[in-house]
Amino acid sequence: MIRRLRSICRSIAAALRIARPVGYATLNGDIAALVASGQLIRTGDFLIKHGGGDLPDGQQAWFGRHVAKAYRAAQGVSAPRAWVQHRTTGRWIHVYLYAPDDPALYAGLHSYKGTRHLVAVVTAEAA
Repeated sequence: MIRRLRSICRSIAAALRIARPVGYATLNGDIAALVASGQLIRTGDFLIKHGGGDLPDGQQAWFGRHVAKAYRAAQGVSAPRAWVQHRTTGRWIHVYLYAPDDPALYAGLHSYKGTRHLVAVVTAEAA
């Protein structure tokens, strides 16, 4: 009986280790497919694409806050959110997602002083 109980406990422990990524993928639902296809991106992906991927995590987070504020001002609602793993810590975090050409991303570049130097890069890429 005790052996069987220990076996069950080990099985449950193994399931809990596997269940976290599966659980977050389930929470994301249909949004996960849009992210995988590139129809929705994170602000960090936008920064990497435009040369700001080397910014510290704190500056990237503040850029995301500026983008979220610009999106809410323009749309009247918050952007869709999804659970993703943090790029350096591996922790699961809840982030907003945007269309790759969303004007809020560019408004965030302009409004946050830590990313204003990227405005010239983005303008040159568009030309």
